[in-house]
Amino acid sequence: MNYLQHERSPYLLQHAHNPVDWYAWKPEAFERARAEQKPILVSIGYSTCHWCHVMERESFENEDIARFMNEHFINIKVDREERPDVDAIYMEACQILTGGGGWPLNCFLTPEGKPFYAGTYFPPRPAFNRPSWIQLLQHLSNIWQKEPQKAIDQAENLMRHIERNDGLFVKNADAPEDLRSVSFQQSDLDAIFNRLKQDFDPLEGGFGGAPKFPATMAIHFLLNYHYFSPQPEAIEHALLSLDKMIQGGIYDQIGGGFARYATDRAWLVPHFEKMLYDNALLVSVISEACKWAQANAAYSPGASARAGLYRETIEETLRYVAAEMTHPEGGFYSAQDADSEGVEGKFYVWEQSEIEQVLGPESELFCAFYGVTESGNWEEKNIIWRPSGFEAFASANDIGVAELKTRLQHSREKLFAVRSQRIWPGLDDKILLGWNALMCSAHIAAFKVLGDETYRQTAARNMDFLLEKFAKPGAADGALLHTWKDGHAQYDAFLEDYAFLIAALIDLYEITFDLNYLRQAEKYTRLVLSYFYDSATGLFYFTGSDQTDIVLRKKDLQDNATPSGNSTMVHNLQRLGILMGRTDWREMARQMLLRVEDAIRKYPRSFERWALAMMMEVHPYHEIAVLGKNAFEKAAAIQRFFLPNSVIAASEQITDDLPLLAEKVAGDTDALIYVCRDFSCQRPVTGLDDFLLSIRVFGDSSI
Repeated sequence: MNYLQHERSPYLLQHAHNPVDWYAWKPEAFERARAEQKPILVSIGYSTCHWCHVMERESFENEDIARFMNEHFINIKVDREERPDVDAIYMEACQILTGGGGWPLNCFLTPEGKPFYAGTYFPPRPAFNRPSWIQLLQHLSNIWQKEPQKAIDQAENLMRHIERNDGLFVKNADAPEDLRSVSFQQSDLDAIFNRLKQDFDPLEGGFGGAPKFPATMAIHFLLNYHYFSPQPEAIEHALLSLDKMIQGGIYDQIGGGFARYATDRAWLVPHFEKMLYDNALLVSVISEACKWAQANAAYSPGASARAGLYRETIEETLRYVAAEMTHPEGGFYSAQDADSEGVEGKFYVWEQSEIEQVLGPESELFCAFYGVTESGNWEEKNIIWRPSGFEAFASANDIGVAELKTRLQHSREKLFAVRSQRIWPGLDDKILLGWNALMCSAHIAAFKVLGDETYRQTAARNMDFLLEKFAKPGAADGALLHTWKDGHAQYDAFLEDYAFLIAALIDLYEITFDLNYLRQAEKYTRLVLSYFYDSATGLFYFTGSDQTDIVLRKKDLQDNATPSGNSTMVHNLQRLGILMGRTDWREMARQMLLRVEDAIRKYPRSFERWALAMMMEVHPYHEIAVLGKNAFEKAAAIQRFFLPNSVIAASEQITDDLPLLAEKVAGDTDALIYVCRDFSCQRPVTGLDDFLLSIRVFGDSSI
């Protein structure tokens, strides 16, 4: 019997009609494996995974293969987005065994859940120097039946490797007292920058060659590094990278939103799936770049043009999220597939003749600007992209920029209407707590720079949705769940869920100044410290102490496609430590950084958000308090400045509710602005120009 019919995950439901007797990751699968002493096959993927679909069609829908799987294995399907903890353990086993990883991930376990073999995609017939899937199944089944101890010994060996690797990047785990007097220096940041610089692609932006991922956290580091240490290469490469992505095929020029990554160096050919987290992280970093560009627009025509480009991209991307990725009650969906009608990218690409038919005389301008040709630029079709920017094209073709943009916008709207009649890519409509929190923060970042009230309302509505729908029934401590769909939430929330949520709550406080958000952030921080903290290392486990359905609790340290829960908690402890007056939390954040400082310097591409947190230790936060009449309006104006190391609190009256606001005078007719750092405050001012002078007094700003 295939038990996936009872699940809600779109990925699991895609496999619900396979002839394989799939279980979800539930206790009954392991109970049966132990009772029958059969090995377990756990097959892990996600709904927008192209090769997962391929392997399903080739093997899991094959009656003969399914019959063999059902007879010799207990088969479990896992959505890696629902169970990232399960994926992390068995992906590491795959990397140890094969030197690589990816999805679909197929891992073979003992009845106790310990891995003894793992691999990724296997074809239906031997190819690509790989055995066929049935050959692999037969081989491993034979080993289990004739030499089970060999598999058990391999599993124990793998588990020892995985456990040992968990501390690979952690130093001085047994001697925390050695770290108390250590501090970070500008030279640490310089070393990180120089490491990143080695991977710069100076022609196309980004890092390295193909495939090329957005690397939003590394770009964010470069933006901030330039702020503290005016370094032309840092800001130039950050902006070049964003420009190239926005102009490339990785950005959906017709409908808005970014694809997951580019398969080529020049950002032209995307892997067409769109992930919620990528769009959240890109909106956030583009919002910061937009602040920088707006601040420099008066001095540089290029900065002025970039500010416009970034504003448009933020607006288009969030319009896409609102239209295609938002649940009626305010949650955000997870992803859109790369495939439609079983063909990757079919929904997004065009033939020149199609465009000419839709646009008529306007097609000439459109095709010239977006690089459309009769022969196409990908598999005889056209991926829409921008070979040049608006200003350069307008100048070369003797047309005004405003007129060019207007005509192209009308053309895009017509093409979007036609594209909408095509068969749409699949939608993964499950709602994940952590990814939603990232998109909540993205809307807040957009509000800070653009001031569009819609973004603040969307963020607040999303937060209400998360706190209501993800509450764990009967949990007196306020514990949350990880995934929600069709009115049902399940699986205990992971570290990254809480970490991203805490960050979003702090962000939301800074645009609403509603203390309830900070109190919620404080509550969930206490919960994380109670259930996830490892006092031996000063770091956090990925899973809570009360979760018992995995063979190992791991610590997720590296920043990958999304920030790690640990690096995000460093930022949370830094910011809440200031806002809530918790010097112990600030010290805890510093200790976490010290634990992994060597790894941050050596491998900054894997510790990007850690590096950003280290920057906040070298250049401590400006503690900004705004009190008095029009305090909220003035605080909003302050947040339009590019101020990477700042936390802000505001109140229209004298209050002791927050340590940052306590014992400060409020302005009766005009709000007073206080700029403090490490228990020392500048004289309060009322004007924004004087505020910027107060920032400059601390001597680490390039504004």
